Amino acid sequence: MTHPRTILITGASSGIGAALAVFYAKAGTRLILHGRNAERLGAVAKACRDKGAQAEEAALDITDRMAVQAWIEEADKRAALDLVIANAGISGGTGGGGASEPAAQVRQIFDTNLTGVLNTVEPVLPLMIARKKGQIGLMSSLASFSGWPGAPAYSASKGAVRLYGEALRPRMAAKGVKINVICPGFIRTPMTAVNGYSMPFLMDADRAAALIAQGLEKNAGRIAFPWQTYLMAGFFGLLPPGLSALLFAGLPEKPQI
Repeated sequence: MTHPRTILITGASSGIGAALAVFYAKAGTRLILHGRNAERLGAVAKACRDKGAQAEEAALDITDRMAVQAWIEEADKRAALDLVIANAGISGGTGGGGASEPAAQVRQIFDTNLTGVLNTVEPVLPLMIARKKGQIGLMSSLASFSGWPGAPAYSASKGAVRLYGEALRPRMAAKGVKINVICPGFIRTPMTAVNGYSMPFLMDADRAAALIAQGLEKNAGRIAFPWQTYLMAGFFGLLPPGLSALLFAGLPEKPQI
């Protein structure tokens, strides 16, 4: 597998982002890593350096548009970014005893999962267009294919990311920039560890990172896995709203943030 040399990953302090950083880490690779938790991010960066990679850390708020823009532009000045993975995200649902998903949680999820992606993509896109090369991976989810009553903001924010990336892809292809949308199912991470229910076809983060990297190398428009969960998610998305609502009614609620 051919790895890009300069890679920026948001949300790299845990979960899929951390697994991707470690997967890509090797001599000759420069990793620019973002995360909310400086201590965990430092541990991931050290693991990458131990594998021979250069690793830079930035613990900043992904919803801070100007800070993220300055960070990305400065990183690109030092060495042109080959691959950017807009991975930072949070989850949350209605499971907390309230009648609905808390308003503050809804806004926090949209700010991180959607605005955070835009804050990552917007500064780097014109730079890659000017070079007529580069690749951007947008982290969506298999939850993006239908509205999950137990996690309205999460599924909606991931749906917006998926549609944005899939709409952007053909426009950017003509400009030499590859856009790929990543739709994982249930992955064993701190995000899913809080779920008090069975998760079908649960996958380890390192396996997910390998599948994502493989899809990015092939320039797959949609990198969705595991195939079993992808099949189910796609089926639910094709159903009439009334029928899907009946099927979703019995599903467990996702915990609040």
